[in-house]
Parts: sequence; structure tokens; C-alpha cells
Amino acid sequence: MTKVAVVYHSGYGHTAKQAEAVFAGAKSVAGVEAVLLSVADMTDAFWAELAAADAILFGAPTYMGSVSAKFKEFMDASSKPWFTQQWKDKVAGGFTNSASLNGDKLNSLVQLTVFAAQHGMIWVGTGMLPANSSKAQRNDVNRMGSFLGAMAQSDSDMGADVAPPPGDLETARLYGVRVAEVAKKVRG
Repeated sequence: MTKVAVVYHSGYGHTAKQAEAVFAGAKSVAGVEAVLLSVADMTDAFWAELAAADAILFGAPTYMGSVSAKFKEFMDASSKPWFTQQWKDKVAGGFTNSASLNGDKLNSLVQLTVFAAQHGMIWVGTGMLPANSSKAQRNDVNRMGSFLGAMAQSDSDMGADVAPPPGDLETARLYGVRVAEVAKKVRG
């Protein structure tokens, strides 16, 4: 059984909703066991789940052009697994959400990619074409046009009960599927 961990921070519930979609996609793949972990619960059991995972998907909201401070706290706390190269050759991916269409989400994904590279991990992009024609709609898959990881946009005046929109959640779900399938192949 291939194990996929989805670790995230969510300040207002929007990124949690995106994380749940990534998790749903990963666990839908036959032969994959998935776990959903919040950085709010960095217990010994939390770190053990990450150590046991074949793939780790990192998710954080984009605040002021980079990942949230709470997610950065998790990144900094990962120095022990980094020092022992515990995550080396695990599959990695990332996702982010912000209120603005751009909101510098790409910078957050780059930050997560560098973080994964520091751990010696193997990064997986979305593998999705962008929805960028004149007929593109708000609920299209990969409407943000991201190749590095899944992006979502949640209007600042909408709660997590209605945002991110369905297309962004489907993008997240499909990305969870992709990372889980790649992890199965890498694990052999």
C-alpha cells in the first residue's frame, strides 16, 4: 500500500477545503492510503505519519506573497527530518489558495518546491493544461493556469462554505490523484 500524507495550514477554512479535495483525490486511487494532517497538530504521531508516507503534499494559504506563518513554522520544525534526510526520495507536491486571482500564489508554490528540494524530495507538477481560452469559465479545471502545483482562489467576502469554487476544488482533487499515482509508480 502506498501512503500519501496531505499536510496543510488553513487560516479561514478555504485552504482546509482545498486540502480535503487533494486528500479525496489521493485516497480515491486504488492501492493508496491517504492521511490528512493539519500543522496545528504537530504531535509525535503527526511526524510519524510524515515519516511513514511515500508522498507528502504541502498546502498553505498565500498571505502577503508567501506561505502563511503557521505553515512556515512547520517548515522550520522539519529540520530534524531534514538533518536525517528522512524524506529523501519521497514524492512531493503542493497547493495554495488566496483571495486574489494572482495573489503571488506562484511564489508560495516556488517556496514549497524549494522546501521539498531541500529535503531531497521528488516534486510533481499538475500535468494539467490551463483553462485559458476565451470560452474559459470560473469553474473550469486549472483556471489559474498553474503547472507547479494546484492553485485556488477564494473571494475575500465568501466563507469556506462557498469558496473556493468547484473548478478549483476539482483541480485540487485531480492533483491529489496525480501525485498518488506518481507515488505508486516511484514506490514500485
